[in-house]
Amino acid sequence: MARDPEIVSKNMKKIRSKDTSIELQLRKALWHKGYRYRKNYRALPGSPDIVLTKYKIAIFCDSEFFHGKDWEVLKVRLETGHNPEYWIKKIERNRSRDWENDKKLLCLGYTVIHFWGRDILKRTDECIQVIEEAIWDDKLTSLPGDDFL
Repeated sequence: MARDPEIVSKNMKKIRSKDTSIELQLRKALWHKGYRYRKNYRALPGSPDIVLTKYKIAIFCDSEFFHGKDWEVLKVRLETGHNPEYWIKKIERNRSRDWENDKKLLCLGYTVIHFWGRDILKRTDECIQVIEEAIWDDKLTSLPGDDFL
């Protein structure tokens, strides 16, 4: 089925890279819990969506399509769709870039957390719990006199 290029273009222009609904929901929940953060922090590789600088935690809010959730299944679906070469190349590049940025952040001592959009929308509390566990891990590893552990 052919799609009108003007409609496709109009829809693609609506896709945001910052302040998406999933980011806003997670940020609101973090703020409500008393956590302060930087958003789209360009000083770090990949400009993480949310950074808890105090705890060195970088958080990415990834959409399932553009970051290739269940990639093997999605790739097969894309192969039968419209313009498969473009979409497969684009998503594979996104996944590769995510991996490279994660490695750079880890080398800088950051804890890297990725959440899928639907998980944020449907299970925000669980996402917050994952972040809080990372905060506690950071606090436990940075205790003074922890040589005996």
